[in-house]
Amino acid sequence: MAAVKDLLKAEVDGTLSFGDYTLENKTKLDGFEFQGDLYKVKTFAEITKLEKNGMFVYESVPGTAVENFKATEDIVTFKVSGMKDAQFTLELEADSEYVVYMDDVNVGDMKTNLSGKLSVSTELEPNQSVEVKVVKK
Repeated sequence: MAAVKDLLKAEVDGTLSFGDYTLENKTKLDGFEFQGDLYKVKTFAEITKLEKNGMFVYESVPGTAVENFKATEDIVTFKVSGMKDAQFTLELEADSEYVVYMDDVNVGDMKTNLSGKLSVSTELEPNQSVEVKVVKK
């Protein structure tokens, strides 16, 4: 999977794609309107971060590319890729339990902290993506 060269784009299926881990310098796009909300992305080799209406949504270290990102009240799904293993953090409901799946394999139950953040590490290989699904219990 290649980096998202537009930094942030709306897909025809109603999802978002964002992030370019191939950039050497931090690049950002602000004020992207999607389904009535304003999004901002910052991305480069070291980090990728997505905000919605000024609030944290997604962050990865190092930088990643995310395709088909969709978040509902109970499920977050997306495909992630990068040059090497990464840790991503999602903003979810505070103090709640979730089941995390990677490529349809249950990798365990996880609980968000009091601020609603859930951090997951994933093994990434160049030119491959991992499908992630996070489901509220």
